Amino acid sequence: MRVLTAEQMRAADAAAVARTGDVALMRAAGEVLAEGLRAVAPDAGTIVAFAGPGNNGGDAFAALAALGGPARRIVYAFATTSTSAGRADAERRAAAAGVELRPFPHTAGEATAALEGADVAIDALLGTGARAEITGDLEIAVRALSKGRAPVFAIDLPTGVDATTGAAAENGVRADTTITLGAPKLGLLLEPARSRCGALYVGDIGIAAEVDAVAGVAYAALDAAEFLRMLPERGEASDKRTAGAPLVVAGSAQFPGAAVLCARGAARSGAGYVTVAAPESAAAALRAHLVEQVVVTYDDRDPAAAIDLLLDLTRRSNAVAIGPGLGMSDAMGEIVRGFLSKLERPFVADASALFHLGKHLDVVRGKACVLTPHEGEFARLSGEGTVAPGTRAARLRSFVARTGIATLLKGNATLIDDGTTMHVNISGTSALATAGTGDVLTGIIATLIARGLSPVDAARAGAYWHGLAGAHAARTRRVGIVAGDVAEALGYALPERRVPESGSRLRRLQ
Repeated sequence: MRVLTAEQMRAADAAAVARTGDVALMRAAGEVLAEGLRAVAPDAGTIVAFAGPGNNGGDAFAALAALGGPARRIVYAFATTSTSAGRADAERRAAAAGVELRPFPHTAGEATAALEGADVAIDALLGTGARAEITGDLEIAVRALSKGRAPVFAIDLPTGVDATTGAAAENGVRADTTITLGAPKLGLLLEPARSRCGALYVGDIGIAAEVDAVAGVAYAALDAAEFLRMLPERGEASDKRTAGAPLVVAGSAQFPGAAVLCARGAARSGAGYVTVAAPESAAAALRAHLVEQVVVTYDDRDPAAAIDLLLDLTRRSNAVAIGPGLGMSDAMGEIVRGFLSKLERPFVADASALFHLGKHLDVVRGKACVLTPHEGEFARLSGEGTVAPGTRAARLRSFVARTGIATLLKGNATLIDDGTTMHVNISGTSALATAGTGDVLTGIIATLIARGLSPVDAARAGAYWHGLAGAHAARTRRVGIVAGDVAEALGYALPERRVPESGSRLRRLQ
């Protein structure tokens, strides 16, 4: 699904207005928003909206006009001398439908009183392109929304967040539900704005052609339906190797668990035959924990022999995962770089492998691969230091443009860039913030590559599935989740292959 910046969304809106007209577009938005209100608050007796002076405020009128029903509907609107044709139409239809119009509150007392008895409070203050500071009457309304008891329903985006960067004003709105219109906005999928949205939906207002036609840098995200379409299915005639046979080069005497978790992530994501290659010093620990996987050892004191053994193993494997738990010695660096320089299979490189590639990215440039650093590893790998808040997307895009290497940057949200499109992962949970979950992800990606996906597709599908598994683990074990729980949850976390509800124009993102 296409994800747009604020500027791109304005271009899509302008093209849609040119095709259908402002009135038709706002009416479509009103219908979608009304559907959302019915879904989240079917029994609401009173709905109160704070409407800004622009089209975001007009959407509130359009939504309440389309809602109908017995609920009492009140709009507190900024006074404005100039309105679009769409907003003027929405205001007329709202009045005809019994929506009450009241002046915008100017004091904290008035704003608090406005929300008394409300079952839903609508934030329709500022739209996607707004850059206004939250001061004056706007701040008074936002504070009332924050302190009120009614759940907040944000139209397009919560007031105070940047639709492109994800930056959020400290005194901005924290919504319980957000329905963003036409297409997801990049900023809403990035922190801290992501945490301000609550349950996030995208509403189809009939401008898919304009969204797809927007020029410029491409951003995208997976949802459940797209993920399931990507996920390879095991054929009836598959054997254990054609079902996916990744080679996991991981583990050391100090960190055998990383190899175990990577191997389990590979197995639980559908691999038919997982081979783990590790130094002899890690063999006993690995064999004690890996029953279904094959453990092969090499002498990490003899890099040349180790490289030859690993290359020989790839003859019977169709993808490679390398890095989790490997040592940091100079000899291991020789093994990693020597092996990858000669490797002809697609691969995913993580953890210690990234350490050994830090100043030697030429080894993997041009190969079918994906790197999977967390922010600390990325700071070293990029050579540009710590990633400042709000710069993750720009830093990743710059790194991939400079190196030509597809990269997955872990975090909230995880970003995957191949130089053409930046993919934003929308699944996940803070439960994944525990040691070893990245090793599980590496195993998942290796299996998806082994099952036929390109490295970048495996990375974005793997990140999405990993997030679903983390959320499933969090539902079944409320505290104390460890990485092994995430691997075990993979099969249970798969979305059902169900037909979408007929006629629904809302798609749940998070």
